[in-house]
Amino acid sequence: MARLSSLPHAATAIALLALAACAQKAPPGAPPPPVPYAEAILYDNTGLPMGKVTLHPQGEALAGSITVRGGLTPGNHGMHIHTIGECKLPDFTSAGPHLNPTSAQHGTENPAGPHQGDLPMLTADARGEASLKFTAHTSLTALFDLDGASFVVHADPDDMKTDPTGNSGARVLCGVLYRKQGPGS
Repeated sequence: MARLSSLPHAATAIALLALAACAQKAPPGAPPPPVPYAEAILYDNTGLPMGKVTLHPQGEALAGSITVRGGLTPGNHGMHIHTIGECKLPDFTSAGPHLNPTSAQHGTENPAGPHQGDLPMLTADARGEASLKFTAHTSLTALFDLDGASFVVHADPDDMKTDPTGNSGARVLCGVLYRKQGPGS
């Protein structure tokens, strides 16, 4: 008889588990849940906001987008993800070196490289403006460690091979990368 009385309890438990499973699924047509991404507002050496960077997870990498509204000299500029989430004026050296958790050497043309923070060249037009979509071969986990990370644009082109910086010159724009939540993909 004890077995018969436990059947209603088992049926109730099964019904509650099914209800919980349904509650975790979004109804058809509902927007996807928000997903984390990284964003930085880029500031120049005087503290003026000059642009924005976003980094969205895409497979084993991050899909990046940068827009600079002016302030760069026309031509190519190195850009990198740096290891510390800090951009102290005026020289941004507080951002530390390039993100490099695997102890590689700098540059996509270096046989012992690249760093995870090494990125393609950013080209500014005659007005000092630039925009680019790119891939960063790193992860949000690497960016959001205990001391965070920063995004830096340099004064000069990156030669893509000289360790540790690619001879890319002074740091002219810097932004601390923050975790954000946005629409799902």
